[in-house]
Amino acid sequence: MPTALSLSFLAPLVLLAAAALALRRPGPRPGALPRLSEGAALAALALAAAGLVQLVLQGPGHGPLRADAISLALALLVGFIGWVVMRYARRYMDGEPREGAFHGLMLAVLAAVLVFVQAGSLWVMAAAALAVGLGLKRLLLFYPDRPEARRAAAKFALVWHGGDAALVLATLLLVTAFGTADTAALATLVAQGGPGAAGHAAIGLIVLVALLKTAAFPLHGWLTEVMEAPTPVSALLHAGIINSGGVLLVASAGLIQHSPAAMAALVMAGGFTALFGATVMLTQSAVKTALAWSTVAQMGFMLLQCGLGLWPLAVLHILAHSLYKAHAFLSSGGAVADVAAIRRPGPVAVPGPGAVLRAFGLALVLYAVIAVVFTALLGPKSPQALALGAILIFGVAYLVAQGLADMAPAALTKRTAGASLAAAIGYFAFQAGAEVLWSPQLPAAPIPGPLDWALILLAVLSFGAVALAQALFPLWAHHPATAGLRVHLANGLYLNALLDRAIGGLRLQKSG
Repeated sequence: MPTALSLSFLAPLVLLAAAALALRRPGPRPGALPRLSEGAALAALALAAAGLVQLVLQGPGHGPLRADAISLALALLVGFIGWVVMRYARRYMDGEPREGAFHGLMLAVLAAVLVFVQAGSLWVMAAAALAVGLGLKRLLLFYPDRPEARRAAAKFALVWHGGDAALVLATLLLVTAFGTADTAALATLVAQGGPGAAGHAAIGLIVLVALLKTAAFPLHGWLTEVMEAPTPVSALLHAGIINSGGVLLVASAGLIQHSPAAMAALVMAGGFTALFGATVMLTQSAVKTALAWSTVAQMGFMLLQCGLGLWPLAVLHILAHSLYKAHAFLSSGGAVADVAAIRRPGPVAVPGPGAVLRAFGLALVLYAVIAVVFTALLGPKSPQALALGAILIFGVAYLVAQGLADMAPAALTKRTAGASLAAAIGYFAFQAGAEVLWSPQLPAAPIPGPLDWALILLAVLSFGAVALAQALFPLWAHHPATAGLRVHLANGLYLNALLDRAIGGLRLQKSG
């Protein structure tokens, strides 16, 4: 019989208790409270791990939250990142005027995120998301005298709480139509009788919530401006909180997949956001800003995965991106020294079109070979999975092509072959592992119809064209038209400035 209560459900309570103690001493050098905060985060991690062991031994847990393979993997991720960030913050925030308040707010936000990822009801998710937004806004205003911080916090609150309002409305529609807000029950009811008009409207709102909370184009600007907060806040936001939209989509997968329009919207919005974020990222000179644009691109790619129905891969993407981005932000302070240490004087060779085309062609051929091998060993792959793998290979070919200009043909071929084989094998191996772990709880990728095939083809061609253009960029980087385009891209095509003007953020900065 499944357990009535998972130990992972206790993790938010431990964090909230420590947060209450920390908020009672909000000033600098609050004694042992920083160590207590780190200890509470470690205890939350241990409880999440214990919940996972409990799942293996006793089966899924039921209660106020849910304890299944997906929710516990996400809880373990949040617990681990939370512990790392709080351990880092213990020294980073030492002596700050509001040190105790910082630890209290961080622990409270972590508790809310843990509730969100384990929630089995849309009502619980909406309440947890609201709590995350309220706590994170206060953390973004940790230095309230900085106009940039006030502007970023205002934009974050507008976008984030707009998503909260949409999620509440979607939940009301679903409860009215189906009598429940439980995500598993909703998936079953919709599979039996279809979503209906209210269900389709609610699904559209859930997709809107995901777009807002993942900083999708065009309301992405707030995510690139949160660097005025302390580094631990940036790490927690980019490694954990920004995944909320993806977590909501995965939890609602059984509902969303019954709306082809919603799936198509995710593919188009996610694909464009990924391409836009990756292109703008290459124009940034500041390390943290480049990392922020990288997050925009990665969230767009995750939305694309959800729109293609590759739900287990979306879960894997959340886990991998979170771990990478937490490390990237917490180690960003040494990036300048690292770059200076590896920079070599002298001209940089430019890859020729022939070398680039050889890299792309060889990468695709090897990918096709590995796809055939894995299909023979593990069974057929969906067209969506094959298309996503091709998109990843385009990225590998672009990266390899950057170092091909001064290589001999034999070395060129060897480097491309090695990277492409490793990427293709890794992709299909991780995909197989993700399906074993999480596919029993998620719907299978839909059989593509005409619209799906058109979107798949559009995605593959778009990512291939952009990767090829980026690889050939050094050939036309110094053209006057390109220089102007680079300036526009470096400013994100000024979409963020339009949002600033709409909310009065520019006046706020001037008055500061």
